[in-house]
Amino acid sequence: METALSKKRVFRFAPSPNGLLHLGHALSAILNHDLAAACGGRFLLRIEDVDPARSRPEFEAAIYRDLAWLGLDWETPVRRQSEHLGFYAEALEGLKARGLVYPGFLSRAEVRARAAAREAAGGAWPRDPDGAPLYPTEERDLDRQAALARIAAGAQHAWRLDMDKALALMPGPLDWREEGEGPDGETGAVAARPERWGDVMLSRPDAPVSYHLAVVLDDAAQGITDVVRGQDLFHATAVHRLLQALLGLPAPRYRHHGLVPGPDGKKLSKSNRDTGISAYRERGASPADIRALLAGYGFVLH
Repeated sequence: METALSKKRVFRFAPSPNGLLHLGHALSAILNHDLAAACGGRFLLRIEDVDPARSRPEFEAAIYRDLAWLGLDWETPVRRQSEHLGFYAEALEGLKARGLVYPGFLSRAEVRARAAAREAAGGAWPRDPDGAPLYPTEERDLDRQAALARIAAGAQHAWRLDMDKALALMPGPLDWREEGEGPDGETGAVAARPERWGDVMLSRPDAPVSYHLAVVLDDAAQGITDVVRGQDLFHATAVHRLLQALLGLPAPRYRHHGLVPGPDGKKLSKSNRDTGISAYRERGASPADIRALLAGYGFVLH
């Protein structure tokens, strides 16, 4: 039965606790919070901590501290991805059972080396929208039992989506509703082209679920209706739409916003402490100053 709560629009901010939040994170968090408030919706916080090598409790504590200082409030309990690994594993097993994923044994470094060698010889190697070389497709047809034997023997591997098989299951073209703007001004109904990403990784031994798989599962589980995030994730939405279609998940509305530039004009990094929210606070800035600073970059806050 549909309730008044279920009819509300639901927004979320989903940082990873692998560093201190910076101005770009402040922008996304404030936009999600304010848009939810403006429409009488809900604002959720999700901690994306499935990478144990980089996630640290002190950074998670800093996320809560920084967001509270900005004057934001969110529903509790907070969803922490590390507490739902079985949920992600179940979805991955379902894709395995359908023959849509396969184990890939090449490391990222090996793929980069192959691409560099081919390009140095004058050849071409396809790259994804972020510029990374695509994973070669030669392992799609490896003997299944032989591959499983290699895994049992301890071979490092990642589970990858067979993009061709996945796309063959689609009844027609995929798209999404863009209420913001892409890097090249894309808005409205945007055609999804997940094939540009090749055989994306869905799981690896040191990270039991990839960002792509976890984010669509979490958004559906939390009833997210509106995804508001930076333009650096605009093209990745194509992969998310494909996974949503494969898993029978609803598609939220998307609103991608511009990125806050760093001192060098490039995308901000958590490694640059000078642009961290805590650094501004320690220098005596107020939450109103942060909003004014973001507005000065041309961002419209509600």
